[in-house]
Amino acid sequence: MDKEKAAKNFIKFLGIIEKLRGPDGCPWDKEQTHESLLPYFLEETYEVIESIEEKEWGTLKEELGDIMLHVALQSQIAFEKRRFDIVDTLDSVNEKLVKRHPHVFSKRDNVASSDAKKNWEFMKHKEKKRKSRLDGVPSNLPALNRASRLQQKASYVGFDWKNIDGVWEKLDEELNELKGAIKKNDEQNIGEEIGDVLFTIVNLARHLKVQSEDELRKANKKFVERFKKVESFIKIEGLDFENLSPQKLDEIWEKIKKD
Repeated sequence: MDKEKAAKNFIKFLGIIEKLRGPDGCPWDKEQTHESLLPYFLEETYEVIESIEEKEWGTLKEELGDIMLHVALQSQIAFEKRRFDIVDTLDSVNEKLVKRHPHVFSKRDNVASSDAKKNWEFMKHKEKKRKSRLDGVPSNLPALNRASRLQQKASYVGFDWKNIDGVWEKLDEELNELKGAIKKNDEQNIGEEIGDVLFTIVNLARHLKVQSEDELRKANKKFVERFKKVESFIKIEGLDFENLSPQKLDEIWEKIKKD
């Protein structure tokens, strides 16, 4: 990477952002606030995720630029409000990275990836003076992601199963409790037990080193693709979707799966 060129381009980039927010700038950019940009930032984040999953590297380059745009815009707005500026943002992340990687920057003994992550979490907890080990996991994260992070944080202090057998036993327990609630037609308990089953499945995925949120998103995508193929097949065959029996629809579905 040409660091000198990167620095020049970054300075140019900041100048563009400043002009967009300036007196003769863009009306839309000028009226944006920290809060108004949030939906767009979230959208751009998911577009980055999609680009990576689809291995669209050219698109990823553009989407990462959009993320940088939001970082710069948020920092520019903060500067205008006399809160902080982009220099403060960079100083903060530089200091954090060095401080939380003593095994790299202080010439300490090499550590395994898992230990490095534990050390990061420990230092973060200490720096921010948090009361609970579970503090700091945003409540508005997607539920599967949040469940995984909560479980991961708990595991750093030993609150976890030693192996996957314990998770399987817990899943069996939760499924039996769900079946019991269904038999009793206990609607309130059914919802709670389904939540417990989902939470345990996330734990199972974590022990298998699988990201449950990512895999569910992929499963959704696969379902949409197959369902559209079913629709196309039915149309080509001149059939009426609404008049097909569940058995016939399942037969078509299985055919699409095999193709």
